[in-house]
Amino acid sequence: MARLYVLLFLVQIVLAVSALISCLSADEDRIRALPRIVWVLVILLFPLLGSIAWFLAGREPDPARPRPARPAGGTPTGGAPAGRDRRRPVAPDDDPEFLESLAERSRQQDQELFRRWEEDLRRREDDLRRREGDPPREEDRPEV
Repeated sequence: MARLYVLLFLVQIVLAVSALISCLSADEDRIRALPRIVWVLVILLFPLLGSIAWFLAGREPDPARPRPARPAGGTPTGGAPAGRDRRRPVAPDDDPEFLESLAERSRQQDQELFRRWEEDLRRREDDLRRREGDPPREEDRPEV
């Protein structure tokens, strides 16, 4: 029986220490209900209940952790949530519109680069023809 008490005491200590570490390392905007100093005092004064309260009510869930799957459509009936648009992807690399805009920008930059290269090539060809005394090509002459 004494071993059980020692085990429960150790579990309580581990829980309190982990709650304290979590509370002290949490971002200020992720702490709910009470200020950080009050949470620390609650965890220290009531190790078991304070630790449980911290994990349940004191901190917001970690956004990096996956949440349990919800039914498709966001409601039990399968339809879209009333009055709300679909949630946008969190990261830019998950947003199809953003990825498409990157691809479009890349295409435009490539076209501009090719246009500059062609202009430069025509200018160099004209310079070489002038040096050699050849007249410029008909398609390269400016229209009058």
